[in-house]
Amino acid sequence: MAPRDLAALAALFADETRAAFLLALLDGRAWTAGELARHGGVAPSTTSEHLSRLVAGGVLAEERQGRHRYVRLADAGFAHLVEALAAHAEPAVPAPPHGLRAHGAGRAMARGRTCYDHLAGRLGTAVTDAMTTRGLLRQDTGFALTDLGMAWFGDLGITLAATGRRPVARGCLDRTERRPHLAGLAGAALCRHALERRWCVRIGTERAVKVTSEGEEALRTALGISPPEIR
Repeated sequence: MAPRDLAALAALFADETRAAFLLALLDGRAWTAGELARHGGVAPSTTSEHLSRLVAGGVLAEERQGRHRYVRLADAGFAHLVEALAAHAEPAVPAPPHGLRAHGAGRAMARGRTCYDHLAGRLGTAVTDAMTTRGLLRQDTGFALTDLGMAWFGDLGITLAATGRRPVARGCLDRTERRPHLAGLAGAALCRHALERRWCVRIGTERAVKVTSEGEEALRTALGISPPEIR
């Protein structure tokens, strides 16, 4: 990569409105331009200009259905980059939230959330730590599932087939916990499994998830995680 290419990519992130759009798109969904305009509090024309830059730069993928323009993060690599940048940008002492609603939403996001397509927050790091302690995951030489870990996924009924360039396991620096959580194909598959089996459910309008009573029992059985660790 030439220096100017890196500078051009960095410039796409160096705008508060575009940064707000990218953080919103970490939920893994496709958003319409109108939804992002309302989320960012900017005019539709301004939104369109920002989205066009992000699409042209390869950060976002675009599709149109009738009059609607949908965008999503181009791939998991960009989601990983956005989350990592957000973690490094997080102040050591966060500013107190304004109002009880914002305070509650912040606590919910810190407790458990999705980071693009995998689990993050205390829930994500608790799962990652438990997998490491039980010998399912190695972190000493980078993130890698062990043979025992691959068998554990198989016991859950999850098949991990490597496709494309996405690694089976990858560490993603958690924005609130300041420690890595499991990403990659394994992280995405486990998150999908947890939502499908209702180990956790989405709450609120952002990316927060809450572990259900069934999920607490399943995580205790599968990984030895006690409920207080994920509440």
